[in-house]
Amino acid sequence: MTRSFAAALCLCVLSCAGPSRPTAFERLGACESGEAPPGARCGDYEVFEDRDTGAGRKIALHIVLLPALANDPRPDPVFFLAGGPGQGATKLADAIEYLLEPVRRSRDVVLVDQRGTGKSGALECDLSEGAQELDFSTPLQPEKVQACLDSYDADPRLYTTPIAMDDLDEVRDWLGYDQINLYGGSYGTRAALVYLRRHEASVRSVVIDGVAPVEMTLPLHFAQDAQQALDKLIDDCEAAAPCHDRFPQLRAHTAELFAGLERAPVRATFIHPRTGERIERAITREAVGMILTGMLYSPWLSSLGPLAIERAHAGDFQMLMPLAIANDEVGEQMSQGMFYSVMCSEDWPNISPEARREQTRDTFLGEALFESRWKPCENWPRGAVPENYREPVRSDKPVLILSGELDPVTPPRWGELVRQTLPNARHVVAQGVAHGVSPYGCVPRLLQEFFDAADAPALDVSCVDATRRPDFMLTPVATALSKEGKP
Repeated sequence: MTRSFAAALCLCVLSCAGPSRPTAFERLGACESGEAPPGARCGDYEVFEDRDTGAGRKIALHIVLLPALANDPRPDPVFFLAGGPGQGATKLADAIEYLLEPVRRSRDVVLVDQRGTGKSGALECDLSEGAQELDFSTPLQPEKVQACLDSYDADPRLYTTPIAMDDLDEVRDWLGYDQINLYGGSYGTRAALVYLRRHEASVRSVVIDGVAPVEMTLPLHFAQDAQQALDKLIDDCEAAAPCHDRFPQLRAHTAELFAGLERAPVRATFIHPRTGERIERAITREAVGMILTGMLYSPWLSSLGPLAIERAHAGDFQMLMPLAIANDEVGEQMSQGMFYSVMCSEDWPNISPEARREQTRDTFLGEALFESRWKPCENWPRGAVPENYREPVRSDKPVLILSGELDPVTPPRWGELVRQTLPNARHVVAQGVAHGVSPYGCVPRLLQEFFDAADAPALDVSCVDATRRPDFMLTPVATALSKEGKP
């Protein structure tokens, strides 16, 4: 009698609970060959392009799930937010699997292509179409911008960060997660902070690496921040005896290089790094400034800086060419239309001509970004953002803030600014590291420890003190670029 009653009670409990909710693993299916690491699950979730009306065109958001390796994983996954804006998160699945392997031992890792990126209705816009490779002198053609806009079925005004983060919360709910941990890098830090403000109850903890907060008007401060990074590179070369002995006039020669190109571009002949073809191009001050800025993103590439600058000062621009190609490859990974839909709506309207002149004065980069990469914002359709959008994000959620000492675009001052309104945050600055701290040294292990405990102040970060800038290259080394990205 007792046994029958117990069995009946169990059946009642199960039936009264209703059907169980599908898990993230069950919601998704097998990935296409080569799309993601073995064992990953892939799928799409549709949202309305216009979330306010809840009608009309839909976007299929592409999702990759890297399931936890544990048999009994923690209930709160890590959602990765990619940079750019315009970078597709799922394209980075292999890299994220490697980087977050310690984290994945106990929890799922989820990558979602933000609307307008990757396989989520990417807003592509190739403004270099028809131009010669490594052509530094051809100005941006406004008709190419208009051609991109004319080719879209999408409404470019509906791709701002707040809208995308509302998408992400809908995906979270559909996958069956009550709370998630956020991990964002570069622009992904802004996305994470916006999600935190709009959906705080859905957040357990946050890691932001290379902070670009809502208070930061892009690219208004880039020239000053890049100048500080270049000055630091020269300071460090002068402080290192081998570098100073090899390049005793580096500071003066850097100034002379830019002054000479300001007076007149030069025609340079060089060997294409990939094809071996001998080509001739016009080299402008703006081009060299952009190439060196891209170099400063990486401590490994920066180790070539003094040698590349000295060679260019002597009229040999060959060493700058691989750096230029590296910059182009990064740009090719971005959905350029989505980049403009975000930046032209959220940042460009807040830049006055006076602020632009003030922030670029006496910098090697000058107004190059405004006259090249950001020029389309003059005519790109702009979406609306909330009135409080540029106010600091405030939350008592645990937040780990990571900054690289040498970062030319999101230096530590921005991480410190964000920390002031996040009482349970910890700001860690890695010496000798530039844009993106997570791959270096002990940081992957720190990510695991933080996500496990969700307690930033208690985290032991002393191991980060071991990071250092790589030694400067004093002579050409063919394999130097192969070290890029290695901790």
